[in-house]
Amino acid sequence: MSTRGESLAAYVVGSFDTKGEELGFIAARIRDQGVAVVTVDVSTSGAAPRGCDIANAEVAAAHPGGAPAVFSGERGSAVGAMAQALVAYLLARAAAVGGVIGAGGSGAAALLSPALQALPVGCPKLLVCTLASGDMRAFVGSADIMMLYPVVDVSGLNRISRQVLANAAHAVAGMVRAWQPTPADALPAIGLTMFGVTTACVQAATALLEASHDCIVFHATGTGGQSMEKLVASGSLTAVLDLTTTEVADELVGGVLSAGPQRLDVFETSGIPYVGSVGALDMVNFWSLDTVPSIFASRRLHSHNAQVTLMRTTADENARFGAWIAAKLNRMPGPVRFLLPLGGVSALDAPGQPFWDPQADAALFDALRRDVQQTDSRFLVYIKPGEIIVSRTLQLVKCGCRGRAITSRYCTCVYIKPGFIIRLDLLYKMISNKPKEYNPNKIRLSHERCFKKLRLMTSILSQTIIYDPCTCCVESIF
Repeated sequence: MSTRGESLAAYVVGSFDTKGEELGFIAARIRDQGVAVVTVDVSTSGAAPRGCDIANAEVAAAHPGGAPAVFSGERGSAVGAMAQALVAYLLARAAAVGGVIGAGGSGAAALLSPALQALPVGCPKLLVCTLASGDMRAFVGSADIMMLYPVVDVSGLNRISRQVLANAAHAVAGMVRAWQPTPADALPAIGLTMFGVTTACVQAATALLEASHDCIVFHATGTGGQSMEKLVASGSLTAVLDLTTTEVADELVGGVLSAGPQRLDVFETSGIPYVGSVGALDMVNFWSLDTVPSIFASRRLHSHNAQVTLMRTTADENARFGAWIAAKLNRMPGPVRFLLPLGGVSALDAPGQPFWDPQADAALFDALRRDVQQTDSRFLVYIKPGEIIVSRTLQLVKCGCRGRAITSRYCTCVYIKPGFIIRLDLLYKMISNKPKEYNPNKIRLSHERCFKKLRLMTSILSQTIIYDPCTCCVESIF
């Protein structure tokens, strides 16, 4: 996708031995729109249908075990093997793939969806499928796949199927023609996770970051976390502000919005800066009230809306969350800051709100304090209620403060030692209001080390801060 050009073609993929008429109709409609088409047969019968640009044997040859691994004679294993081969075949030609479209039933969905999921985000992917009106999570996953329900079976052409298939063909043709590359001067992208009960926090962070970063927000609904981490794995994100880790609660307690046991694993290999928090770990998600498992009947439940029910997590569960997250954080090689909001972990976990439970929150924080292996580049940050923390960058760098501060030319405050936050926003105000009176030589600190670091602070105009004093020296300033 990174080197896409005028030679882009729409790939019409499917089993041409059984769906040749319908797939041929789609290909013809795309060509009518002036878009080049490549037809790809992925039938597993062994016999290659006529008229396809790419025969099934050529696709099968992309399988690690070669074509014999696909044409085994056993339909179930053959479909799985062809699906694996199609992934390798399309990825090897990703720069020329302008978009992919297929049509069929469950077999087509099982065969095509792994390849569609593997293609880069932004490459048009459309599947006309008779299962599309049901639960398609297994087929769509965290990819930008469009599913179109054909109303009638994909079996022959009639007045209904012609219209539906033509609409699908024209949609893909339009997307291929209208594709535009990412601007060369695009801002660095960061990912943020959000839930309804963490929206205010994430929106405030986005407002501070959007001038210098392309802020990409993901709804933490299971697939949201997976989508963010897929972009991390592809190198599309330079840092992450993972404020909403509620998917961990669903994974460990049995809610419906889990991102799976692999949540956070991608940061172990990517090494990008990770700023996380415990947003919405006070809740496990279920659908309507009547779907909540009977074993949770006595628990504290809250109706988010008619379709979604929230269950307050217990102290024991929160202790498990903390241990689970800590183990993941300890394996991250990149810079890590994990924020602990002492006034509650969501909009519902606050005084007077239905999920306010300081004991449960304390169990979560205690587990993190106990298990996170804090270092110069990985530590916890405690945020008191009403405390203002501002950072205009997530590009953490190792510097004179031994990695303890978040520093860059965009910073307006610094996270300091584990468990301590210096209000450099107040120091900025003091300096800017009395610029002529500011002189680091006239500020007497208790320790020479802290005094030397204070002198490293440059002028307000440069907006660079490298400052890591001890607590007593901070108190002497403020």
